[in-house]
Amino acid sequence: MLDIKAIRTHFPILQKTVNNNPLVYFDNGATTQKPLAVINAITEYYTKQNANIHRGVHALSREATELFEEARKTVAHFINAEESELIFTSGTTHSINLIANGLSFEKDSEILLTQLEHHSNILPWQLNAQKNNAKLKVVPIHEDGTLQLENLKNLVSKKTKVVSITHVSNTLGVINPIKEIISEIRKLNSNTLIVIDGAQSVPHLKIDVKDLDCDFFVFSGHKMYGPTGTGVLYVKKNVFNQLQLSASGGGTIKTVSFEKTEYVDGPLKFEPGTPNIEGVIALSAAVKYIDSIGIEKIAQYEHELLGYAQSKLAEIPEVEVYANHLNKAAVISFNVKNQHPFDVGTLLDKYGVAVRTGHHCTQPLMNYYNISGTIRASFAMYNTFEEIDVFILGLKKAIKMLS
Repeated sequence: MLDIKAIRTHFPILQKTVNNNPLVYFDNGATTQKPLAVINAITEYYTKQNANIHRGVHALSREATELFEEARKTVAHFINAEESELIFTSGTTHSINLIANGLSFEKDSEILLTQLEHHSNILPWQLNAQKNNAKLKVVPIHEDGTLQLENLKNLVSKKTKVVSITHVSNTLGVINPIKEIISEIRKLNSNTLIVIDGAQSVPHLKIDVKDLDCDFFVFSGHKMYGPTGTGVLYVKKNVFNQLQLSASGGGTIKTVSFEKTEYVDGPLKFEPGTPNIEGVIALSAAVKYIDSIGIEKIAQYEHELLGYAQSKLAEIPEVEVYANHLNKAAVISFNVKNQHPFDVGTLLDKYGVAVRTGHHCTQPLMNYYNISGTIRASFAMYNTFEEIDVFILGLKKAIKMLS
């Protein structure tokens, strides 16, 4: 069991009031709040170790470099990767762009996505397809938000160069059976490169990239209690050489002349310029914080929150929940019949309840349901059943006011 009262004391912002009500923060799918361990790591760096890394011989630079590379080791271990397979980026979007910009294919190649994808896992591949004269194909979904995996055999062919797929839908919370999907794709085309968007899975599920057998895995720090502007790109060791440089600069080279440049091997080749040093160090602190509590315990507790919230929403006849089942991370997307999501979200804010409204950067998914957007409540380890009760009461009041 988690000690939720103790956990909540680790997050200073949870003491905040909004419109004279205690903050109920249910927008964790957009970004999570930060524990003192992460906040203190940033302060510690700027007050005791601030220096540029990798190229300095003085004490501060050596200390900062050691902390930065220790963070690489910590984060790599968190997803069961090797240090040499981990590139630090500014976030999931940056990571996917590095992959899409770094891969080139022959004309008429195919790139396979799904109807669940965030725009950040669509737009880079659209640009790649335009550049390479490739074709985008899409795995459709069922009404309950699950993928029509029976169509995989018709969608994956010898022309399929990349399959890029979300592990957990940021809008619906649906958990895709990634390991089984990867296994099936390998059978259909063993040369296909597989990219997994783990932005919404890493905060909620235990990740083992070796067990999944993906070629790339990406996620953001700010969705897992770490700082904004931090992200991770895992690249399987034997596909590293297939990823071409799309940006370069200081720190990526062995030697430079006007005639020829020789680049370093490994992650540093893809980390030009001065990185977000304090952010990476704080991301490591976030990983250690999650490990101190236990990702399995977090997942179990969040699943209980999910079930409780969905059962309460089911009692409100005006509410329609999308993907209304429990094969999900702690995310619920719903609408109030005949009401705009923005109006409901605005009224909930009056009661101190923070939810996300809109299309959640998944307009193709909204088009499938023939809606403009949803209200999304997303939970984290520091949320409580009592907060869900406040949310439900506020929602009932909002519905009454809008009727």
